[in-house]
Amino acid sequence: MKSICKAQIAAIFALTSLTAFAGEAPKTVKVDGWVSETACGAAHAGKGANPGCVAKCIKEGAKPVFVDDAKSTIWTIDNPDTVKNHYGHHIEMTGTEDVAKKQVHITNVTMLADQGPGTDKMDMEHK
Repeated sequence: MKSICKAQIAAIFALTSLTAFAGEAPKTVKVDGWVSETACGAAHAGKGANPGCVAKCIKEGAKPVFVDDAKSTIWTIDNPDTVKNHYGHHIEMTGTEDVAKKQVHITNVTMLADQGPGTDKMDMEHK
């Protein structure tokens, strides 16, 4: 009888441990932010918006990223084709976020009215 109880306790402990390491499941969100790229990150959000520079860097191999307005958190985009017409733009992103991976899967993009004071100059100095 004791061995059955120990086996059951071990099984419960194992299952509890597995769920603790599973992390948060992706959740659907609607967030305002900027489409930037991996080389400059949050520097191309808000007052630093520069669609021309973002497009140039992506053409040269950088990957698009999403920078949320509230926390200036930089999120990788697992389906970057969804933002290919929005480089450097202020958008409302609907999709799922995976906090553990700092990654978003974008299902809808809505342009916001405020596009910031940035320019389309492609010769901006990079950090």
